[in-house]
Amino acid sequence: MAEWFLFLPQLRFGIEAIVARASAAESAGFDGIAFIDHLEPPAAADQPIWEAMTLATWVAAHTERLRIGHLVLCDAFRHPAVLAKQAVTLSAVSGGRFELGLGSGSWPAEFTRFGLPDADDAKARAARLARDVAIIRDCWGCDGETPMTQKPLPPQRIPLLFGGTGKTTLALARQYGDWWNIPSHQLDRLPALAPAAGAARVSLQQMVGFVPEGEDAAAIAETSKRRFGYLGTGLVCGDAAAMVEHFAALADRGVARFYVWFADFAPPAVLHEFAETVITPMSTR
Repeated sequence: MAEWFLFLPQLRFGIEAIVARASAAESAGFDGIAFIDHLEPPAAADQPIWEAMTLATWVAAHTERLRIGHLVLCDAFRHPAVLAKQAVTLSAVSGGRFELGLGSGSWPAEFTRFGLPDADDAKARAARLARDVAIIRDCWGCDGETPMTQKPLPPQRIPLLFGGTGKTTLALARQYGDWWNIPSHQLDRLPALAPAAGAARVSLQQMVGFVPEGEDAAAIAETSKRRFGYLGTGLVCGDAAAMVEHFAALADRGVARFYVWFADFAPPAVLHEFAETVITPMSTR
């Protein structure tokens, strides 16, 4: 059975609006929620954006069941020993609901603006990610106690997710990952790339222009494409029947988790209708 996360980039929203959407997703039946991790929003540097780990902690405090994660945390933003401690703490306070999603960084412009290393060297950023994952695992005592091991140890296993299609990312997913997230614009490469990710389960971010019952499908599609048409095949528009057909086809291709990103910015009523008319029918397949 597929898992369903609300993907909610934390810009354009106040904190109360984010919590309201997280609460709606939880009551509607979504399995989790995921945020982004940027110091400035990609291609929208004038927009304010909330810090990812602090926000995840706040949302965890205002929900009871929803799993909390990111697509994905940028490895370069935090020292790995600090991130290891943050992850253990968030896992503990949330009752084991935190998942650690990691990537090497996808927006070099913010590396340059804020003086982060290796802005123009993707291979160096990938190598840093591999080193930092090893440090995090040492801090957690994953392979026995080392001089880096921190206390307390994780109170429960913290799932790991890796996002991207580079060789290093796929190797980390294969060796340590519970999940591997493939970018939607590379979905056609899934059969070729999935073996390199090993046993890690496949997840996918999907932008939807969801048409609630009785709404104008053409108007919703037009607005969705105006806002997010740059995503190409990463945007799909339609009513509940079309969504069920679309996601069922993806599940048949091996996608086990969907991060659903709503082009209308996920009003709570839309989340409930999507869950009732798409997620529930999908659960009976």
